[in-house]
This record gives sequence, C-alpha cells and structure tokens, in this order.
Amino acid sequence: PIAMEEGLRFAIREGGRTVGAGVVAKILD
Repeated sequence: PIAMEEGLRFAIREGGRTVGAGVVAKILD
C-alpha cells in the first residue's frame, strides 16, 4: 500500500518493511 503524507512524500511498505521511498516532484503532474 502507498501512503501519501504532507510534503509530497510517499513510502511503500510491504511485509512491515519499507521497500521503496521517495519524494514526488512533478512526476504525477
């Protein structure tokens, strides 16, 4: 699941681990 937080930060957690994390800039724009 992807959790969106303030500051346009997203973190992908799987199995209780952070598989991927990054900052959304103008990728979704």
